[in-house]
Amino acid sequence: MDTDVLPLGERALRSILDHVTLVGDEAETTYLEVKSSLDLSSKAGVAKVAKFLLGAANRRPHEAARHLHGYAVLVIGAQKGVAPGVPRGVEAHELEDRLRPYLGPQFPAFEFGRIGVDAENEVLFVIAQPPQDGQTIFPCHKSLQGDERRDSLEDGAIYVRGTSNTRPARSGEVLALVERARGGGKPPIELEVEVLGSICRVDRVGEVLEHLHEFEEENFKKQEQPATNAFASTSTFLASSILGGTGPQSAEDREEALDAWRIGKPEHIAKGREHFLGVGLPGAGIRVVSRDRFIGKPHLIVTFHDCELLDHLETDDADYEKVIEPVVRRHDPFGTAIDYSALRPFPRGHPVAWSNRGKDAEVVLTPESFRPNVPWTSDQDDYVILARDPQARSVTVTWVLTEDGNDAVTSGELRVPTASLIDATDLFTAVFLEED
Repeated sequence: MDTDVLPLGERALRSILDHVTLVGDEAETTYLEVKSSLDLSSKAGVAKVAKFLLGAANRRPHEAARHLHGYAVLVIGAQKGVAPGVPRGVEAHELEDRLRPYLGPQFPAFEFGRIGVDAENEVLFVIAQPPQDGQTIFPCHKSLQGDERRDSLEDGAIYVRGTSNTRPARSGEVLALVERARGGGKPPIELEVEVLGSICRVDRVGEVLEHLHEFEEENFKKQEQPATNAFASTSTFLASSILGGTGPQSAEDREEALDAWRIGKPEHIAKGREHFLGVGLPGAGIRVVSRDRFIGKPHLIVTFHDCELLDHLETDDADYEKVIEPVVRRHDPFGTAIDYSALRPFPRGHPVAWSNRGKDAEVVLTPESFRPNVPWTSDQDDYVILARDPQARSVTVTWVLTEDGNDAVTSGELRVPTASLIDATDLFTAVFLEED
């Protein structure tokens, strides 16, 4: 059954009735109760309706709002496989007059619906209003001893809806209703999310990296290649210095090394791209402000649509060999040293995590709290944000927030402009060729 509808009008009520006749008593939940038959002219029958309405009125608003827009429905005259109805003739105002002694003078109004079965019978629907923050607790105002204890009502008792029945409230539920009467405790969340730094755009990255790998291969083959421009000259110099005359000596060894390098070339380019962009592009962060509201242990997911995240690296960590894998790495007679620049040490409980999910990039923020009207800002040296489409002038950013101890989910969306388009050749030159 679709519970994201208003249970008002014949179409919605028929949908509920179809669900009841399909599953019977299994349909009963916090927002739906079923009675196969009920004599609404008797005190016992009226008391059962009163008990349902009291329980529905004493629900917590944020829990009730999950289904049927906060309404609750009592279906009378239906069961699994059949809906025989109850005798026609029940009038809403007459039922309300019979219910008033149990509900009290301040009890909110309720809706009354009916679907005809035949000339003599109809299915009745008693529809309770959604509970609201600031409402008082609604106790029972009159006692009635039913044939069974579960059908009795006690003057002054507080009834609540359980998973499939209406029962007396427990202590924690009474305290929750006291909090509701005070105004619900926490006000709605109003969150401002701002992206700090740049959402970068870089063109021709793959083309430039492929070109540099071609230089590496040619330099390895010839050991020396005339420079045609400053860009090629520096690349040749770097590649030559990498080889350092320490590579395989025989032609056969050199050919084997080149074949292995070619096989690994796609992986080399992928890793080189990450390092190149990580050291070449500025980092980004997120600024969050909670307006007039303390949020304890928030979990904020910020999604950059059609974007990619890369680890941000310091410019001093720029390493040509990590961008362009040499055919043969220089031999280190003292063993392989630890590459400290590749390590990402974060303090325990670091409140920022990031990953790529499909075509989107996701940042998860988990600080201790967002304090009212006090900006919380993440560092701008964790990651780089790159638009996947170099021609995109802006990207869509969405966010979803939950907080500890609150079932409510708050979300938002913003459009963020991208930075100016950078050519990969210019970026490579700025990082690896220009000297301060």
